[in-house]
Amino acid sequence: MLRTLLRLLTFVLSVGTVLIVLLRVTNRAAAQTASEPAHINPTFQTLKRLLDIVMSTALLLLFSPLFAAIALVIKLTSPGPVFYRATRIGRDGETFKLYKFRSMVVDADRSGPGITTAGDARVTRIGRILRKTKLDELPQFINVLRGEMSLVGPRPEDPRYVALYTPEQRAVLRVRPGITSPASVYYRDEESLLVGEDWETRYIEEIMPAKLEIDLDYAHKGGISDDLTIMWRTFKLMWDPIIERRRVTA
Repeated sequence: MLRTLLRLLTFVLSVGTVLIVLLRVTNRAAAQTASEPAHINPTFQTLKRLLDIVMSTALLLLFSPLFAAIALVIKLTSPGPVFYRATRIGRDGETFKLYKFRSMVVDADRSGPGITTAGDARVTRIGRILRKTKLDELPQFINVLRGEMSLVGPRPEDPRYVALYTPEQRAVLRVRPGITSPASVYYRDEESLLVGEDWETRYIEEIMPAKLEIDLDYAHKGGISDDLTIMWRTFKLMWDPIIERRRVTA
């Protein structure tokens, strides 16, 4: 069984490597013509979609034991379902359900704001660890397989906040949303910024526009090299807290 899984992963990663090379070529050609952003180029979109399918399949297989372990811990430590489905706005303004490991108490979205703030009492004990390490985001590989998301792209937003976008900001909806993005890497500690009674005002007037500016720049100029860099930085952000925790307890 293990040998079969390793062979499958090797095949999938080989196909992924070929697609990355093709994406680089397409990205370079789009940059030379300068007729449209790479993310809007139909060939680039098709190749990136194939890469999303290949890589999300490989990662779902690779992380399946971790999925099972996290699901078990959630069930044992907090009543309620393993997954949380959040309503988000995707490409072209389409609504979809974004999957996460549940990190908050049941019906948390009905008893508080749609954004988690610093010290939010709705977050469970295991949820704090999942959110700190970004492991609660892993089920979004399912959204990638379903075609609702990409590995890298502007983070999908709550409909209540998308309704506040300016016409210029809505251009970010031309791109398929991602599990990670340049803005989510830059604002990796966003929850710690949302403190005080005026946290939502600060989010709407300062943080959200700044995040959109970063993601709009990615949507207009980003390519496969940017995607690979963002994925690597996201991976480091996931594991740095775990490594630091092991150093402290060693």
